[in-house]
Amino acid sequence: MFDSLSDRLQAALSDVRSRGALTEEDVTKAMRQVRLALLEADVNFQVVKAFTNAVKERASGAEVLEALNPGQQVVKVVQDELTEIMGGSGRDLTFVPGKLTVVLMAGLQGSGKTTACAKLARHLREEHGKSVGIAACDVYRPAAVDQLVKVGADAGASVYQQGTDADPVAIAEWAVGEAKRENKDVLIIDTSGRLHVDAELMEELAKIRKRTKPHNVLLVVDAMTGQDAVNVAEAFAGTANFDGVILSKLDGDARGGAALSVKAVTGKPILYASTGEKLPDFERFHPDRMAQRILGMGDVATLAEKAQKGFDEDKAADLERKIRKQEFGFDDFLDQLKQVRRMGPLQNILKMMPGLSGQQL
Repeated sequence: MFDSLSDRLQAALSDVRSRGALTEEDVTKAMRQVRLALLEADVNFQVVKAFTNAVKERASGAEVLEALNPGQQVVKVVQDELTEIMGGSGRDLTFVPGKLTVVLMAGLQGSGKTTACAKLARHLREEHGKSVGIAACDVYRPAAVDQLVKVGADAGASVYQQGTDADPVAIAEWAVGEAKRENKDVLIIDTSGRLHVDAELMEELAKIRKRTKPHNVLLVVDAMTGQDAVNVAEAFAGTANFDGVILSKLDGDARGGAALSVKAVTGKPILYASTGEKLPDFERFHPDRMAQRILGMGDVATLAEKAQKGFDEDKAADLERKIRKQEFGFDDFLDQLKQVRRMGPLQNILKMMPGLSGQQL
């Protein structure tokens, strides 16, 4: 994830980090390299310009240049500005206490929207303890309903579907009624993939929104498309007025153009990121943690969360007892490895540790 951008930014800042004293010329030179790194990462030009100007203005002040360790101060400024352009603080969905919360999903064809619905459903069930239903309103793509039934079941969510011959607007309205009758906490509406210039499908989306009155409208964009993803989000912001973004396929994005541009261009926050093919590969998007990863500082907070999820207190207590009595064997060692494996690929875990960049791995 963002390996190329991370390596380029760390290389651009390496000279600054190691210097005991800095001049304004040193900062300007470093920002020139940072600017090239961001442009090569397919970050929006206006975003790059605003970012480098903000960093240069803050880093060229006397407070930074005359600090005891000015190099680290400059890196801190870069980290703060990276966090800011990606949204500042992490955000979550808006839930309605005691009532059904409706989430409408939109996006282009092939953006990973249906899978994102199932991943979001699992996330809400596992992390928030919500009972979730999914409405199958994508009646145009072949086997879309069948796919949703399968991944929805894997996610532990109820799937409301009427096949491919029914009207999507009617399905969505019916699904809201069914979800309320079954006392669901959240209903996710999976809609057909569409272009913002497709007037007929955009009108259909507007009708679904009017009939179901969703509390959250999320746009799913493919992170691997870089600047195109930002253009799509900007276009949808003008027609669909969505509330937040889910970045899909973020694990395959080595550059990071979409993640660094979409909030600054559209004004809409990134709420979640899909980081792999499996349903558990889905997490809240934390701009501050992402900035740390990009700059090679690791992500200890996310690492701790993953460790907590894979940690079994009863097994840990039993393991401690065995170690004390010198009864620790290969079966116990295997259980330990399985717990680590539940945290995800080892390479991803190591990248969350400070100082370990993608190039070193």
